[in-house]
Amino acid sequence: MSGKSVARTTVWLALGTGTSRVLGLVRTIMLGAAIGITGAAAADAFAVANKLPNVMFAVLAAGVLNSALVPQIVKSFHEGRERTVHRIITLGAFWMMVATVVFTLLAGVWVRVYSDSWGPEQTALATAFAFWCIPQLFFYGMYTILGQVLNAREQFGPFMWAPAAANVVAIAGLAAYIVVFGPHAVAEDASAAALASAWTGPRIALLAGTATLAIVVQAAILVIPLWRGGYRWRWTWSGPKGELVTVAKVASWALAAVLVEQIAVALTTRVSSAAQVAAPGDESVAGVAGYDYALSIYLVPHSLVTVSLMTILFTRMARHASDKDIPGLRDVLTGGIRSIGAFTMFATAVLVVLAPHIVRALAPVSSAQAVSAVALVVQCLALGLVPLGASVLVKQAYFALEDGRSVFLIHLPMAIAWIGVAYGAYWLTDAQWWVPGVALGLAASNTVALALRAWGLRSRLGGLDGRRVVATHLKALGAAVGAAAVGVGVRAVAPESYAATGIGAVAASVAVVAVGAVLMLAAYLALARLLRLTEVDDLVRAFASKVRRRVA
Repeated sequence: MSGKSVARTTVWLALGTGTSRVLGLVRTIMLGAAIGITGAAAADAFAVANKLPNVMFAVLAAGVLNSALVPQIVKSFHEGRERTVHRIITLGAFWMMVATVVFTLLAGVWVRVYSDSWGPEQTALATAFAFWCIPQLFFYGMYTILGQVLNAREQFGPFMWAPAAANVVAIAGLAAYIVVFGPHAVAEDASAAALASAWTGPRIALLAGTATLAIVVQAAILVIPLWRGGYRWRWTWSGPKGELVTVAKVASWALAAVLVEQIAVALTTRVSSAAQVAAPGDESVAGVAGYDYALSIYLVPHSLVTVSLMTILFTRMARHASDKDIPGLRDVLTGGIRSIGAFTMFATAVLVVLAPHIVRALAPVSSAQAVSAVALVVQCLALGLVPLGASVLVKQAYFALEDGRSVFLIHLPMAIAWIGVAYGAYWLTDAQWWVPGVALGLAASNTVALALRAWGLRSRLGGLDGRRVVATHLKALGAAVGAAAVGVGVRAVAPESYAATGIGAVAASVAVVAVGAVLMLAAYLALARLLRLTEVDDLVRAFASKVRRRVA
């Protein structure tokens, strides 16, 4: 695949991811309207329960599947060993099903791990949600396995577009919930008795059941492009001795790394869940739901370009590694880092400057205090966006080289950085700063990850084209600062509508975001052209080419 093809494919995948993220934001808005954002016990209960399958998937499968399987699947197809791919899918599906059943039966235990400071009513509600949500684990696993087979066959589109279908199902479920049970009412969280009486079995089933149904659709829809692409999966339980030794070795280190990461997730989630307990009903204090709301906004730019580009480049890096082509792997990696940096630097400026208005636009029924609390978390998270994109791509290079041990060792200081900053805020500040402290800890963890991962790869790849990478990021930073100045100017003349409520305030914030983002983008593109930031020009040309072809 040529550089131009990579750029065009990245744009197509970004459009798929963008569509999914827009629908995801609609889902987030509706979820906030249905159960609240801050100061709502039910919102935190559902946030923890719906987080569990994601955490379990990350521990059991995400690192394993994304790290070990892509290189092995690419090798297997390249060498004509389709039977090995059958075996990987068979074993993956079996063990994911076993794990899903076991973890669902232990739902109450997992809820208490993440929420030790809650009362019995909130814990019981979260456990009931968890029984419905944890089965998502199996379908997350199948979505990832089937998606990686598609990626290895260079059928990239379906994997990135499938979440859009899932979000449509989730939105429909939330719409049905609001029609049947109405929007969030503060009285439902006013006392333990009110919480227990408000959340009946059908109400829990509709909210959490449709969330799980969405993930079922996301996985099942990938069967169609696999079939059309000519792949026919068959049950295959055994194979030649030692066939999956490399998979097992890399996967074991990847699993250890994810375990370290998820210990940090569990500990920092306890900080977030404690915030609302320390300030019950105070909407100016973000809790687990507020953090998740901010995280969903923060991950939009990461998903749009970084994940889309990484999906393509990981397959290419795996091919270069398989062919022992180290210079080719290095060129793919450093080119990806530059492209990602050029985009994420601009996205950081937008999130930091426009966060309050973005949150108001996406949380139309939330109070001014809740909007301000979530916006602060978004701004803290945004500080780690640039290192996040680069560090994730560098980690994939380790996996392409089948080196899971280094990834594990680097996860240790990453976790220490995250936990240290989060608990520093917990011990030294008031409750309103605890969740922003968790967000700053994640930004610090991303920065540590990038520094250590890049340092570890330099000698193995014969350098990382450091001067060019640094030059690209400095140019992008200069353009982003100029764009941020424009955004600050827009906010200076615009009303502070995020601090108000009602349709007029929401409409005003939508206008500020739209005008501010467009003017910031224009400033960024102009400065990028002036500074000869060619990576931005490549993305713009690829986007324009894709739009012209679609129109034609």
